[in-house]
Amino acid sequence: MFKNLWGSQEQQGQPTESWYPPSVVNSPSSSRPTTPGSNNLSRPTDRTSSLSNVSPAEAAGIIAVLKDKSVDDLRKLLSDKDAYQNLLLSLEPVKTQNRVRDELRNETLQLARENVDKEPCIMELRNQCRIIRTTELATAQEKLHELERKKEDTLKYYSPSSLLVRLQDAMNKTEEESETLHRQLLDGEIDLPAFVQKYKKMRYTYHKRALIHLAAKTTVTG
Repeated sequence: MFKNLWGSQEQQGQPTESWYPPSVVNSPSSSRPTTPGSNNLSRPTDRTSSLSNVSPAEAAGIIAVLKDKSVDDLRKLLSDKDAYQNLLLSLEPVKTQNRVRDELRNETLQLARENVDKEPCIMELRNQCRIIRTTELATAQEKLHELERKKEDTLKYYSPSSLLVRLQDAMNKTEEESETLHRQLLDGEIDLPAFVQKYKKMRYTYHKRALIHLAAKTTVTG
């Protein structure tokens, strides 16, 4: 079809002024129809290479739009930039591309507006985080460290070795109290019935603690 178009142009011998881009017009292999009888009119090398990415379906759609146009309409497309632009914008692939572009642009603008609207809230949250980090967090960390120290002290206080030491100290104290009570009896500071009652109670406590100490020490070392 295009060869027939170019042929008809050659037969009428009327040159057509083209508005193709400079990259096509100034190319050594340009297909610009500048003079009648030019052999390059039927071989638009640059246009063919620039359309190499067009899919067969898109190419078929373009051909379907052009096939019903007259020779004058086709010549007008070559010389009239506005006519060519209107035809280009009427093609379905171009409409789809422009629609997708507009949708993406609108979505991008909407996201940008939302981000701008959220900026005060973001700044407020940053300030709150800074306050929490410098005040509440510091207080909480100090309290945590205090609880950790209390935990360590409690574990040490109730550890087996600590219990054995304190039990040994209690035994020694009971032993000293028994000796003191015995000296009081010898010095006549306490009568015999009272001595027997107190001394018996002290010795019972001492031997009870001694047995517990021995059992615990055996368990720990065993």
